[in-house]
Parts: sequence; structure tokens; C-alpha cells
Amino acid sequence: MGASVAAALRRRGLTSSIVGYDRDRGVCARAVELGLVDEAAPGPAQAVRGADLVVLAAPVGAMPELLKAIVAQLEPGALVTDLGSTKSDVMAAARDALGPAFARFVAAHPIAGSERSGPDGADPDLFEDCTVVITAARETSAGALARVEALWRSCGARIARMEAGDHDRLLASVSHLPHVLAFALVAQIAGEPDAQRKLSFAGPGFRDFTRIAASSPVMWLDIVLANRAALGQELRALIAMLQRIDRALEAGDVRWLQQMLELASRTRRSIDGDRHEQ
Repeated sequence: MGASVAAALRRRGLTSSIVGYDRDRGVCARAVELGLVDEAAPGPAQAVRGADLVVLAAPVGAMPELLKAIVAQLEPGALVTDLGSTKSDVMAAARDALGPAFARFVAAHPIAGSERSGPDGADPDLFEDCTVVITAARETSAGALARVEALWRSCGARIARMEAGDHDRLLASVSHLPHVLAFALVAQIAGEPDAQRKLSFAGPGFRDFTRIAASSPVMWLDIVLANRAALGQELRALIAMLQRIDRALEAGDVRWLQQMLELASRTRRSIDGDRHEQ
């Protein structure tokens, strides 16, 4: 995601220089090689020196230490934003670490991406027509908010503002839960004696549904732990639905099963028009 932000800013001429940092020196070298960044800094503090915009593209569990590492080196007018998939925890960490600079922190979550990671997964058009959720706090500077939102619009995104708690609750349902389900299904099959035989017959439906299970385990471990309360509620609701399906199958309840399938199909088609998926 961070590499795609760099690529998007580059393509649109929105920056004159980009300095990057990653704990993996190989990632830094590859980002320089691909022209995504002009320079790779040896640490987060060095990376933010002289910057007027700092974008934190790290697993949400790493945010507290990362924020503490950069605060002393932030320029007086520097904006700080993030790309995290959970917002309550990130905003709390930013408020705790940044002090007065928290007014220039604009929490953001671009609802975009793929299972690919690292510099080679960079896509300069990733944010075209995507939604970026902004979760501003009472202390957030109006000027900082306007500048970060303008930057995202310049990358082709739409802006949606909401409270951090609302964001985490909604995304638990439509993002975090689907990822957990994809991981769980693949892990279940992988642990079975005939896993390879089953996977050899996997068609496009299985591949489409489980594509996101190839996402970064490190990133998703942080996300599910950070949002475990909201995610737990969604999991319990889904378990109840699966149990209802199980009972209907056992009873041969054709009417209920048909109604459930029709509701799901109708709702899914309404998301992107009448496009059928197999």
C-alpha cells in the first residue's frame, strides 16, 4: 500500500522528493531500484526529517513504536497520516505519542489493495475510484484535514468521514471478517490429509473467494487483534447463520435455503450491477 501511495504521488507530480524506510533493507533497495523513492533512510527518524508529509504504511501493531520514533524529528508544520485498516487503536497511539503534533495527524484508511505486497506490488492507479475513510478527531486541524483529503482526491479517491469506532465496526463486517474466512477455509483444507488433491480441483469460485488469503499474515494478525471486539461480534453472527444453514440442510428445508440464497444473490448483484459470479 505504501509503495502504491509513492507511485501515485509520483505519477501525478504531487511530490518533488520521496524518502522511504522499511525494516527490511532489501525492500528499501528494491523501492529505490524501481524509482518509487529517491532515497532509503536508515531509520524512521531520519526518514521524516525535512518532510512536509509523513505517510505511515505499516502494520497497525507497529504504529505506537513508529510514532514514538518519529515525533522528535517532525518538522513544525509536517502533516502525518496513515493507511491503517483499524482506526481507534491508531488514533489512540497517535494522540499518546505526538502530543501537540496530534493536531496535524489525519487518520486515513484507503479501502483498496490486493493480496500483493512490497514494492513490486505498487500500483499508481490503485486509488482511482476507491473510498478513503478519514477519521478526524476533535483536535484535528482543519487545514491538515483539508490538505490530506485534497491529496487523496488528487489520486482519484472519494472521501468518507466517520468516527473511528464506526469505521472499525463497519470494516469488521465487510473487510476483516471476509479475510478471516478466506484464511480459515484455506487453513482448514491445508490441514486435511487430501489437501493437495482437493486443491488440484479448485476452480475460479474457490480462487476468487480465497484470493485474499494470500495477503500478509503479519499485517492481518495485527488487524484482527486490534479489532477483535468488533470482529468477534461479526464472527458470532456468522456462526449463528452457519448453524441455521446446517439445520436447514439436515431438515431439508428447501424454502428457507432458497430464500437465503436469493437474498444473498440479489444483495451481491446490487453491489456492482447485474454481473453474475460463479
